[in-house]
Amino acid sequence: MSDQPVILYDTTLRDGTQGENITLSLADKIRVARMLDEYGFPFIEGGWPGSNPKDIEFFAAAKTIRWEQAKLAAFGSTRHKDQKAATDPNLRELVAAETPVITIFGKSWLLHVTEVLGATPAQNLDMIAESVGWIVDHGREAVYDAEHFFDGYRADRDYALATLRAARDAGARTLVLCDTNGGTLTGQLVNILRDVRTSVEGDPGAPGVTWGIHTHNDAELAVANSIAAVQAGVRHVQATINGYGERCGNANMVSILANLALKTDNVLAPAGGGDLAALTALSRSVAEIANINPDDYQPYVGRSAFAHKGGVHGAAVAKVERSYQHVDPVAVGNAGRLVVSELGGKANTSIRARQLGLELDGVLDAKELSKLIKRLENEGQAFEGAEASFELLIRRNSPGYVAPFRILDYTCLVEQRSGRELLAEATVKVQVDGEVLHTAADGNGPVNALDGALRKALRAFYPWLDNVHLVDYKVRILDGVTATAARTRVIIDSQDGNRTWSTMGSDTNIIAASAQALADSLEYAIWKSGTELRRRDERHFTTNGHVAEGQEPTA
Repeated sequence: MSDQPVILYDTTLRDGTQGENITLSLADKIRVARMLDEYGFPFIEGGWPGSNPKDIEFFAAAKTIRWEQAKLAAFGSTRHKDQKAATDPNLRELVAAETPVITIFGKSWLLHVTEVLGATPAQNLDMIAESVGWIVDHGREAVYDAEHFFDGYRADRDYALATLRAARDAGARTLVLCDTNGGTLTGQLVNILRDVRTSVEGDPGAPGVTWGIHTHNDAELAVANSIAAVQAGVRHVQATINGYGERCGNANMVSILANLALKTDNVLAPAGGGDLAALTALSRSVAEIANINPDDYQPYVGRSAFAHKGGVHGAAVAKVERSYQHVDPVAVGNAGRLVVSELGGKANTSIRARQLGLELDGVLDAKELSKLIKRLENEGQAFEGAEASFELLIRRNSPGYVAPFRILDYTCLVEQRSGRELLAEATVKVQVDGEVLHTAADGNGPVNALDGALRKALRAFYPWLDNVHLVDYKVRILDGVTATAARTRVIIDSQDGNRTWSTMGSDTNIIAASAQALADSLEYAIWKSGTELRRRDERHFTTNGHVAEGQEPTA
């Protein structure tokens, strides 16, 4: 084992979004990036700023964010064959993104060079060298992704190696071998990797490089190939959360991280690569944000990853939990269970509470809270990806918490008549501090109208709600076999300029589910802002000399 730590480079926001049915809004991308940074990933690839307006907006927003752990990377291609590096629009956008890292991909396979790009082999080498050199000259760390490397190696070994040398000699110090078509078997990949390292590292006077791996899952080998590459000396691993990606997906970062941390002696950078006990929550939260059902059968973090049916397995696990489990599920934030009767859950609930800065000890019975969560989830609610609703659930079950308002009743009307635009109107009756308010509002739809009526009622008591805006609205059908009578789950993302949060509602009526999510969003905003205002008033009171700490005010 090398003393050099393994660097995990997450590309969920770029390669992951190329997966079918994976669509992230700008707000989604920022939320996921923050989660990855908070978890501890050293590199986050944010997107391709030269390819679409959303990624340009993402990198513009990223400049205003303080990243605690991660270096942000912008991704793009080598220059066009008919352009110079200094005038190539793609390269100019990459530099304009102002990220500390820029990842450039270039062609390793002559099939792509001649038949896709329409370039000569020599032109392609110049494109690689000039593009990498231009990035380095602008003071950025250059990562070079050798696209289709293993196919290119098999077609023409010497040319594939020449592309790596062109990038290295131009200043790239991380060379990533990409199994872009995902069809390389593990033994073949390791043999090629060893030959590449021997050949390129043996060049007289050549600078040292960090070797990387980027695999796709078309042969169901992406994780295995990534782990094998690490065992063969690779120290930079690119992957996506939950394996999202084009065609059959990319290597699953969740499985790679767990395997490396629990089953090898490799050191992850930064130390530990994040709290492993938060891995399940991370996986499921990203799935919720992407509006994708979490894979129950996903290793380590799936709901069924440590599930045991009745019979020999169930009886054995009930006596000795590790008898049919390769790792302790609590280590990755999951829970073991029998299919016929739930096991555990208390640890998972406590972990999720701690992630929100809440300690259950002395406040709530974690076991009872776990039972409540299981009942609610059985009714269609899900708290992964709806952190604010989970926090409110804990607060509502804590001694002394008083809800800032209560919805007594509401009505939503939608009218469509010939020759007229759709009309939506909502009325809401709300009780605040013993006072009942009855308000109405129009909207471009029933949810918008309901939001307007609810805010109108609350604004007199909580004026800071004017700063709260809804930024995303997702609906998921939970049991499609019942067609239009299906239970739905609504996730609402909100922000107030300082924070972004998500709330959830579930019901067979989509308006009722939306009302739950809306009410949670506004209650969370009131509670958070009210707490901050009280703290600010207390600081103002004490720092202006009216009363010293620990003393009672005097007349």
